[in-house]
Amino acid sequence: MILTSILGFILIVFSFILKAGNPSFFKLVNPLKYIGILIVLLGVISSLFVQVSAGNVGVKSLFGEVQPTILESGLHIVNPLMDVTSFDIQTQNYTMSALNEEGAKTGDDAIRVLSADGLEVVIDLTVLYRVLPTDAPIIYKKLGVNYSDKIVRPVTRTRIRDNAVFYDAVALYSSKREEFQTRIYTSIEKDFKSRGLILEQLLIRNINLPNSVKTTIESKINAEQEAQKMTFVLQKEKQEAERKRVEAQGIADYQRIISSGLTDKQLQYESIQAQLELAKSQNSKVIIMGGKNTPFIISDK
Repeated sequence: MILTSILGFILIVFSFILKAGNPSFFKLVNPLKYIGILIVLLGVISSLFVQVSAGNVGVKSLFGEVQPTILESGLHIVNPLMDVTSFDIQTQNYTMSALNEEGAKTGDDAIRVLSADGLEVVIDLTVLYRVLPTDAPIIYKKLGVNYSDKIVRPVTRTRIRDNAVFYDAVALYSSKREEFQTRIYTSIEKDFKSRGLILEQLLIRNINLPNSVKTTIESKINAEQEAQKMTFVLQKEKQEAERKRVEAQGIADYQRIISSGLTDKQLQYESIQAQLELAKSQNSKVIIMGGKNTPFIISDK
């Protein structure tokens, strides 16, 4: 906008130079002068209007002096000499990762910390944050627009290193991971707030342990799984033994009841009934022999 006004002013000055220097260019003087005036007016008018995009606020500065008030999203009329810088107030993320092209910086940008037992632990992390709109002028005045590299990155890395020393490497990897994340969230949130930033979420994406520690953990996990498997097998065998004991006891009880309840008369009756059923077969003949009326059944098959 200012450049447009300057260009128009140059055309006006040039028209007067032509008029004074060479009368043969007199026909060009007025058109150049009018064009210059028109350009100046367009530059001034356009400088009066500033549009702030959705999800942003405008920070005003006049000759280097930052104004304390902000411009909300929308169209505004301002001093033509006022400079307006747009600030993003939506949620932003800053990732520090060991993988190339995944983090905010190219290459290995993971956070390396020392645990309480002196082991190096590598942490991949994502920070979700946003700018507090009312503090945008202060941030612009003290930090400029590159606040992510000046505040988000160094504060996050420092607080993680400060808090990691209270935990063993294995605890960070397993049982104390959630506690560690809560602890560093509280610490970083406080630092961000004092600088006009709001910490929304802190995501520990990955925790990498030294290879020696990984091997120890894997061995321990395998041993625990084998122990659980053996416990299951023993329980199954115990249940099977109990089943067999109950089954044997049932058979013994059945035999005891049968042996105590049957008489000779009842056995003879049951025998006769069975023989009668056999005698009904079309392929059999019944021959009675012996002194105790015991029949022998001879089949024709």
